[in-house]
Amino acid sequence: MNAPHTNAPHTDIPHTIASHTNAPHPLRTIEAHEFDAWARMVTTTYGQDWREGALRSARSVIEPARTLAAYDGRDIVGGASVYGRVLTVPGARTPVAGVTLVAVLPTHRRRGILTTMMRQQLTELHESGGEAIAALNAAEATIYGRFGYAAASHLARIRGDKRDMALRADADPGPGTLRLLDADRARPLLEKIHDTVRLRTVGWVDRAEKYWDARLHDPEHARHGATALRFAVHSEPGGEATGYALYRSGGRTVQIVELVATTRQSYASLWRYFIDLDAHDHLTYEGAVDEPLPHLLRNPRAVRTTVVDNLWVRLVDVGRALTARRYPAGLDVVLEVEDTFCPWNTGRHHLRAEGETVTCERTRARADLRLSVAELGAAYLGGPTLAALAAAGRVQELRPGALAAASRAFRGEREPFHVSGGAFPAF
Repeated sequence: MNAPHTNAPHTDIPHTIASHTNAPHPLRTIEAHEFDAWARMVTTTYGQDWREGALRSARSVIEPARTLAAYDGRDIVGGASVYGRVLTVPGARTPVAGVTLVAVLPTHRRRGILTTMMRQQLTELHESGGEAIAALNAAEATIYGRFGYAAASHLARIRGDKRDMALRADADPGPGTLRLLDADRARPLLEKIHDTVRLRTVGWVDRAEKYWDARLHDPEHARHGATALRFAVHSEPGGEATGYALYRSGGRTVQIVELVATTRQSYASLWRYFIDLDAHDHLTYEGAVDEPLPHLLRNPRAVRTTVVDNLWVRLVDVGRALTARRYPAGLDVVLEVEDTFCPWNTGRHHLRAEGETVTCERTRARADLRLSVAELGAAYLGGPTLAALAAAGRVQELRPGALAAASRAFRGEREPFHVSGGAFPAF
């Protein structure tokens, strides 16, 4: 993998979403004092009761200037928000618009509100020169494809039978030690470990202080009968912290919320801790599709996985997005892109990559591959391959050999994965 590269956002352009007051349900960004009404709309849409804290720490992380609302008279009937984050992509890091809390009240469905909000978000990003990529977690897999999003990473929901779990004899937990710490003592260590790993792990995002506040927010009503969070921290003999796990216990199941390790030894040590943890028969964890855990076990069948979609990616501006990442293999290809939702992307793009040098220019040259912007989003993080999408009829090869070359160049070393699961981008 090439050395990481950061593609900085256009910080001189405000991200305020313009008001559209002539629409049947006018759109505008919310004022700070409207947060409660906006949050009540969101929780009602998702079948929850509004109460302080129901959106965890959303009040402290929401950016009103990037939070859109649709109105029926004075009432908020729909909304969507954007969090500005930095996403690790193959060989680089780049700003990403984290789209979240998208909702339309049941009384106002099928009136075009969602489509209008999605179009306005993407148009504003394009016209302001904002983030070239948007990403979200989809509550339903059938919603966002029509707006040009596609599942670019997946996660494995792991359930382990601890009664049949044991490390292989050649597993190496190393000489380090584990300590259980309270939140205040653990947090600075967690932050350092997380930042080390996210810089090199495709699909992870930065986690500023307000997002750590949200991640560690642990009200009793959000535990669903389980214990408070526990903090296990792994340290080397010299004292350096190299791994941690956030977990809680629910009945006889240990629920591993987050496990992060900077070395393979600390990774093995943390899993040994959970395998040996008394008074629990099972464990649950959401990890990467290519999670190393099964390869550490004497009996890989002691863990069962269900694969589900994780991050959905949308290329807002194809040229800027494709040059924001790096490609492990040289590439020279003309892509004929169709984008009916964001027509400024439609056309032919000449993508050339060699090491750290990546260019993408408009061209009239003959196309090598034909695809929609959704296929580019699916392949963007190096997960689903262009070859697999072509086998499904979603990518058309126009020049022999172009598909194989592009598929290799877009592919990552590991499966992309977002550690916060469905909580993106709140954590």
